[in-house]
Amino acid sequence: MTAQYHVVGESLERTDGVAHVTGRTLYTADLAFPGMLHLKVVRSPLHHALIRGVDLSAAERVPGFVRALTHADVPHNVYTILGLIGVEPEEEFVLPVDRVRYKGEPIVAILAETEAAAYEAVGKVQLDLEELPAVFDMDEALAPGAPIVTHWGNNTFMYEGHPCRRVRYGDVEAGFAQADHILEGEYRTSPIEHAPLETTGCIAVPEAGRFTVYTNTQAVYFSLDNTSIILGLQPNRLRFIGGTVGGGFGGKVDVIVEPLATLGAMRTGRPVRYVYNRQEEMQVSSTRSAETIRIKDGVMADGTIVARKVTGLADCGAYSRQTPYAITKFAANATGPYRIPNVWVDAYCVYTNRTPTSAMRGFGVTMGHFAIEVQMDKIAERCGIDPWTVRFRNAHRNGDVKPHRKVTSDATLIETMQAAARLVGHGLPPELAAMTSAPRTEWEGER
Repeated sequence: MTAQYHVVGESLERTDGVAHVTGRTLYTADLAFPGMLHLKVVRSPLHHALIRGVDLSAAERVPGFVRALTHADVPHNVYTILGLIGVEPEEEFVLPVDRVRYKGEPIVAILAETEAAAYEAVGKVQLDLEELPAVFDMDEALAPGAPIVTHWGNNTFMYEGHPCRRVRYGDVEAGFAQADHILEGEYRTSPIEHAPLETTGCIAVPEAGRFTVYTNTQAVYFSLDNTSIILGLQPNRLRFIGGTVGGGFGGKVDVIVEPLATLGAMRTGRPVRYVYNRQEEMQVSSTRSAETIRIKDGVMADGTIVARKVTGLADCGAYSRQTPYAITKFAANATGPYRIPNVWVDAYCVYTNRTPTSAMRGFGVTMGHFAIEVQMDKIAERCGIDPWTVRFRNAHRNGDVKPHRKVTSDATLIETMQAAARLVGHGLPPELAAMTSAPRTEWEGER
């Protein structure tokens, strides 16, 4: 009997569609509360500097100024976003104590009666900063004698005592020795700003015994738990309301505005609004990481890949945020959806004095697959083989073991490529048209 689908193949009305197109959807920026204060931040004008002093006296005389927040006001001032899943060490300062590590890093938060007063007070704060050497290139950051960004003495995130996430499978040098061709490629991607229509922001409202935070975060409970840790509050004293995100694409999974806004509400007993302006969104919100990916492949004359060595560098900026997780994903996917019997991967999360980077649509995997697929085209060209054929011959099939030791149990790449070929009108040779993702024969498994 033919299955009756209620979603697939049907045109369904979005539950929020009418409200969006008629302008009735409420965003964080649309909300207001009686007595609401506005929070703005004094940011570092330098990429790397010692904080010698902060003079608030002129700011305090601005009409409408309420109070300032410094590192001394933050109960748990050093944290890491991924600490919730056991990633260590704690490294990012909510408000820095004695050193700034990127241009735009928040130093002091100002609370005022109006947004205009907050901006005016921010402009009157005097900073005494001693500029330090900065590093912006990942290879330079890894070189001896580079300026050190972290507080533990080297510019890489450490994975189980190693400066990189490592994958070792088979014998990569033996694979290179048997190969007919050796191909090497270097691929670079740049940081990308998400540029959401609604900038990052939240409003924290004190209530009887707890705080309600209206936020456009993409990760409500992630933000709630980190805010709880930073402020030393039991989670049941926080209520986070996510609402409409207003565009995110991964850029609103970091916990940046909620702790300061809630801290302001704690210290004043009044609602506090902290929303980035467009300049802040473009300058200091997390971007996608810049990456450098170096691939060395050993390939047989028929296009079969027998060895792959990958070195990947991801620029996490001054603080790692989500990038250590992205690097783990990158390392696990550095061979792509292809069976390669000998693999060596070193993937580095590199600290520089750039704006911290974080998640964006498949982060870690997306940039890696760009490099892998360009490399596959180069293999096809070197071997004089059609690019489709190279991909079919190397595609994962059921029963294949991936370099991170996971057995492939539901491979569909071959069938997907066959469907894609039909859609674009590309005729496949009979050999490829007849292939399936069924486990390899004994002869195929030896290749």
